[in-house]
Amino acid sequence: MRTNSIILSICFALAGITAPVSAGELFAPGVISTGLQETSSAFSPDGHTVYFMRSDFSEKDDTILVSYLKGSQWSVPEVASFSGQWHDSEPAMSPDGKRLYFVSNRPVTPGGESLTVEMMGQRYPGTNLWYVEQQANGNWGEPVHVDGAMNDGNQVYNPSIAANGNIYFSAHRPDSGKFYQVYVARRTANGYATPERLDLGDADQNRMDPGVDPQERYIVFAGSGPDSLGSADIYISFRGPDGKWSKPEHLPGDINSPGLENAPTPGRAFGELYLSSSRSDAPQYPKVRDTLLTLQHRLASALNGSRNLWRFDISEVLRSHGIAQ
Repeated sequence: MRTNSIILSICFALAGITAPVSAGELFAPGVISTGLQETSSAFSPDGHTVYFMRSDFSEKDDTILVSYLKGSQWSVPEVASFSGQWHDSEPAMSPDGKRLYFVSNRPVTPGGESLTVEMMGQRYPGTNLWYVEQQANGNWGEPVHVDGAMNDGNQVYNPSIAANGNIYFSAHRPDSGKFYQVYVARRTANGYATPERLDLGDADQNRMDPGVDPQERYIVFAGSGPDSLGSADIYISFRGPDGKWSKPEHLPGDINSPGLENAPTPGRAFGELYLSSSRSDAPQYPKVRDTLLTLQHRLASALNGSRNLWRFDISEVLRSHGIAQ
C-alpha cells in the first residue's frame, strides 16, 4: 500500500462512499498504528472499543492494549486491565462481547513457571488460551485458563469465536505436519470437544490466524501458497451446506502485498476486514537528501516496515458468494 492509497481511502470516507476492496485504510495512524508492531484487533459489539497487541520488532515483549473511540478519534491506548505482566497477545472478542480470549505464557497455576516451548532447536515463550469475562460493573474479571485439549503443546495462536461458542485457532499439534494449521474446538453440553483440523487445502503450507464469521459462513486466515505475494497472505474459504470448507481463495486487490499479512479479523460492520500488514512506504532512489531529523521521523513512522493494523472492505467478495448483510 502506498501513500496515494491512503489519500484515496480518506477521500472515499469524506465523500461517504464505501471503498472497494482495493482501497485499504491504515487504522488510526500515529495512535494505534505506529512505528512499533501492532496486530490482532478485537472490537466490542458497538465498535467503540478495540483491543490489540503491541510489540517490539523482535516480538519478545507482547502486551495487549485498549483504545476507545471518542467522537471520531481513537484515544491514546492503555494497557488492558488483564495484561502488562506476561507475554500476552492476540485478543479475540466473543460476538456478544461478554468474553475476551487471548493467548499468554503466564503460569497455568499461581506461582508456577511461565510456559515455554522448543521448536527447531530454539526456545520461545509458550502460549495457552485464556479468557476474561465481563462483570456486572462492565469491567473484566480475572483471567481464566481454558482447560482441555485446546492447550496441548503450548502452541496456541489467534483464537476466533463463533456465535455458537465454537473456538477456531491455529496451532502446531501432532497432526499439523511441519507447519501450523487451523483447528476448531466445538462447544458441547459438556465443554469443548477435541479440536479438529480444518481442511483448508495444502497441509504442506502454513495455515494460521483464523478469523471466523460469527455465523461460520466464511473464514479468513493467513497462509502461503503458489499465489502468495509475500511471506504470508490473506485467504478466504466458504462453508458449504455439507459443512465442508471450499478451496481457499486469495483475496483480491491491495489486501495482500509483498510484505507480511496476517491476523485477519472480520469487523463489526458487514464486509469489514481488519488485518496486520508490514507493507511500507519505501523511498524512491535517489531520494531527497535526508537530514537527521527527516531520517529519524521516517524511520519512526507507521509505514517503516513494522506491522500495522489496516481496514479493508470485502463486502463485494462476500456478496459474490451469496452472503448478504
